[in-house]
Amino acid sequence: MSAASIRLAVTCGEPAGIGPELVALLAHRDSAAHLVAIGDKGLIAERARAIGLNLNVRDWVAGNTASAGVLDVLHVPLAAPCVAGQVDPRNASHVLAMLDAAIDGCVDGCFDAMVTAPVHKGVINDAGVVFHGHTEYLADRTGTAQVVMMLAGGGLRVALATTHLALKDVPAALTAESLATTLRILHADLRDKFGLASPRILIAGLNPHAGEGGHMGREEIEIIEPVLASLRAEGMNLIGPLPADTLFTPHQLRRGDAVLAMYHDQGLPVLKYASFGGGVNITLGLPIVRTSVDHGTALDLAGSGRGDPGSLYTAIDTAIEMVRARKGAE
Repeated sequence: MSAASIRLAVTCGEPAGIGPELVALLAHRDSAAHLVAIGDKGLIAERARAIGLNLNVRDWVAGNTASAGVLDVLHVPLAAPCVAGQVDPRNASHVLAMLDAAIDGCVDGCFDAMVTAPVHKGVINDAGVVFHGHTEYLADRTGTAQVVMMLAGGGLRVALATTHLALKDVPAALTAESLATTLRILHADLRDKFGLASPRILIAGLNPHAGEGGHMGREEIEIIEPVLASLRAEGMNLIGPLPADTLFTPHQLRRGDAVLAMYHDQGLPVLKYASFGGGVNITLGLPIVRTSVDHGTALDLAGSGRGDPGSLYTAIDTAIEMVRARKGAE
């Protein structure tokens, strides 16, 4: 697949955050794909002016080809006026409409992948919409029964067996069925979307010292180990369960292509320490390719020009690599 034939949708995220100005910067960055911004074109232009960026915005229509120094924008209008740094629940519908446009474009083949700037989950919920995050929303909109959240950066790939749950709810959510499905999705996408013929996956235990033979919890014995044994019999290369406090060491990491952590804050602090500002959030298991930045809306930086676009650039480059690997596997 030639680079010029790849087209990515890039959503602007929370309009009061740094997303719109980071997206505006894409007009002046060389890319191996045609980037189409999805957002309010007036807001993008306004933020560009605020940070002193000379920006040429063009309404995107199907069939447009990329033009140097021009940002193609699929216009999704704001629902209410927006001030940098000041969230407004009235614009929750605007945020979701951007996501819907990107998802629909990927499903119908107009876009090869979607890249998302950060959203503010609290503001969307304040608007009366139950919203747990991009990952869950994308799964619902594409009719995907289960997806897997994975972050990559700093030489690491870390996927999660459970995502946005209170710590007290994690053990009950960690079932043999869900763990097996997660590992199957992770294995399949490492193969088909990352080009790894026989991926090696390191699996963390849930409890300290991976349960220490049942003295610190029995989830490893009763759930994790039986699932791993079953999937190994299917041909998967699975290593673990390993104590999480020593899993993220160079010796262990050299043994694997990705890590599966049991809960959000077990694996992601390490990943973000290694890569913050240059990491990428990837949703596995979807019928489409989706990547995202690894940071939040940074309301305090909106309109200042001090936002770091590194993670957005990495998310775009990762999406391009995944599209190429996926097309190569078809």
